[in-house]
Amino acid sequence: MCQVDEEYNGQLEHRVTPRVSKKCVKCKENTAVLIIRAGDAFCRGCFKEYFIHKFRAMLGKNRVIFPGEKVILAVSGGPASSSMLSQVREGLSRDAPKKLRFVPGIIYIDEGGASGQSMEERERAVAQLESVFRATNYHYHIVHLEQVLSLPSSVLEAGSSATEKPQTGSSYKAAVDQFIQTKKNQHPDLSLENAQSHLSSLSMHEVENGVTSPITPEHTQALQKLFASVRTLTAKEDLLHTLRQHLILHTARTQGYTKVMMGDSCSRLAIKLLSNISLGRGASLATDTGFSDPRYGDVVIVRPMRDYSSKEIAYYNRMFDIPSVFIPGLDTKAQDKASIQHLTESFVTKLQTDFPSTVKAFLLTLKNTKRKMPRVPAHRCERALGMLQGCMRTADVARAINCNVRIVRRLR
Repeated sequence: MCQVDEEYNGQLEHRVTPRVSKKCVKCKENTAVLIIRAGDAFCRGCFKEYFIHKFRAMLGKNRVIFPGEKVILAVSGGPASSSMLSQVREGLSRDAPKKLRFVPGIIYIDEGGASGQSMEERERAVAQLESVFRATNYHYHIVHLEQVLSLPSSVLEAGSSATEKPQTGSSYKAAVDQFIQTKKNQHPDLSLENAQSHLSSLSMHEVENGVTSPITPEHTQALQKLFASVRTLTAKEDLLHTLRQHLILHTARTQGYTKVMMGDSCSRLAIKLLSNISLGRGASLATDTGFSDPRYGDVVIVRPMRDYSSKEIAYYNRMFDIPSVFIPGLDTKAQDKASIQHLTESFVTKLQTDFPSTVKAFLLTLKNTKRKMPRVPAHRCERALGMLQGCMRTADVARAINCNVRIVRRLR
């Protein structure tokens, strides 16, 4: 028999396991109700403040969105995009200490035609999301994936970035002051406290909400025929992502939006990072996973949720009743090895469970290898509008290779 306890008589050090009953690490008063990471236990109030502050800090640090700009939120109904919508509502509310100053809109891409859903299932999902969108009082667009078949060829061309403003602290402050002064001149009786509620409701009076245009069975059959011609699930997911981006880009341009908010969390970006490397796109990691993606010129994609883990988002949505809608996709109920993207997701999720710093290590490695992408590259991919790897400089290729090597070393 083991006599360790008898001989050492309690002199051995035992590992202290974190308990939910410990005090909050921030306020030091209330009892913690959740543990995000080892040693980070929060009470309900402090966790909400921490979650909201992280979103505001991400937007304030980058200063890509200027006052008065029209920003469209790409909402899929999932936890991350639903949480992003909740944060925008919080930032535009009258009680927010530092209010957001842009005009919001919402877009949802109905992908049921590609995943084999019936029309009844698609209408049910759209109805659930419409109830969420109406509660926000923002203008929203319901776009069916079939509409990509009738898009003009101009969607594959990068727009002019003449409306872009220099991203400096002085210019941003000047834009804020100009925005406030303009609102005062247009509405003399409008107080500064009510300016944000007026701003958030501007888009409601422009265009009628709802589905942009109806679809026909012929359109759905043509879309299904297109996806049936693609053999592997990896290629189908890649095609779906490209078509989705084209629809969002076209809607943003036609409706006058200059920014697109995506709900990609750091967990999702870590999966995309490894997937892109596996698919031979390591050179475009900075634009595919960074905070802003300026490849389209006149429309810039931003990712304000990139500092949140999927665990944090799940906790927040659960604790504060953030509604989300589950919509099956191409990889629903698929095996891990069905596609490169699905296999990477399974790998990163399992690795993150055993080693909680996995996702953070991926993004830190990417941050150290970031480079600035030119606004108008000499040669673009005709499908994704990204810069072609063959036209890169030798130093850029070496930097991309070093990024891949560092990530592989961290995985060993």
